[in-house]
Amino acid sequence: GTFGGNPVSCAAGAATIRVIIDERLDINAKERGYQILKGLKEIQAEFPDIGDVRGLGLMAATEFVKNDESKSGYEPDPDIVNAVKSEAVKQKLLLLSCGTYGNVIRWIPPLIVTEKQINEALSIFRDVLKKITS
Repeated sequence: GTFGGNPVSCAAGAATIRVIIDERLDINAKERGYQILKGLKEIQAEFPDIGDVRGLGLMAATEFVKNDESKSGYEPDPDIVNAVKSEAVKQKLLLLSCGTYGNVIRWIPPLIVTEKQINEALSIFRDVLKKITS
């Protein structure tokens, strides 16, 4: 049951915590998360379709908007998210969408992700945006 302290589940949980500590996955998540956010903010500076970049650790979000000055503000843009996801898959980068309006790309790599893999993903993302927005 859920309240019984199942020994197998407790052993699995304890083993998972040992791996996180021994392999310093918490530190990797912090460092790679910083790398993702820094890279996404640099990309945001190049592409006005990105309205916001936010996150914590290895969970980051890139929000896409239409800049419509006639409506005095920004409007969610799920169409570009769908186009980015489709093109990214062709380049072997899997991205998820989320958000109330479907206009956010969620970045959730595994705890074991490397610096090289993050750099590669950011490079593909930038290339996809260049292709989609040109």
